[in-house]
Amino acid sequence: GIILVAINPYKELPIYGDAIIHAYSGQNMGDMDPHIFAVAEEAYKQMARNDKNQSIIVSGESGAGKTVSARYTMRYFATVSRSSSNAHVEDKVLASNPITEAVGNAKTTRNDNSSRFGKYTEISFDQSYQIIGANMRTYLLEKSRVVFQVENERNYHIFYQLCASAMQPEYEHLKLGRSQENNLL
Repeated sequence: GIILVAINPYKELPIYGDAIIHAYSGQNMGDMDPHIFAVAEEAYKQMARNDKNQSIIVSGESGAGKTVSARYTMRYFATVSRSSSNAHVEDKVLASNPITEAVGNAKTTRNDNSSRFGKYTEISFDQSYQIIGANMRTYLLEKSRVVFQVENERNYHIFYQLCASAMQPEYEHLKLGRSQENNLL
């Protein structure tokens, strides 16, 4: 299969906008510079041409940019498959990432927003190759982080977000305090 080696520049670059998505849409692999959108376009084309499921594996060390690359791929599919009648489904697929990240990401010594789990995202398309749904499965959650963190690391983001909301009336029954009081730091 196709292999793309991408490097996380640790800053925003102007190479992931809608104009770039449209530039890669419909192009053949190799006609343009190597890019995550070229890989996504090839998978999308192969799915449509051969009517077969496709897989894109995003792998790398902590901080390599796996989550961001997966998000760009999903955004590519959402953009190239968009129809005005079904646009809300694509938006829901893209909106699920922040929730997953809050529950499964934590600050580590190498990355402030490190995924501490693996995920398998399956995106479903209809006969017109428009997104109709998605299913995300998580695995290998780092459970030990809940009760112990290495020095200069933190628990999962969700715990800090809950503690920051402790004074909200809807969370009163949880009897939350500040993160320092709950031994999260």
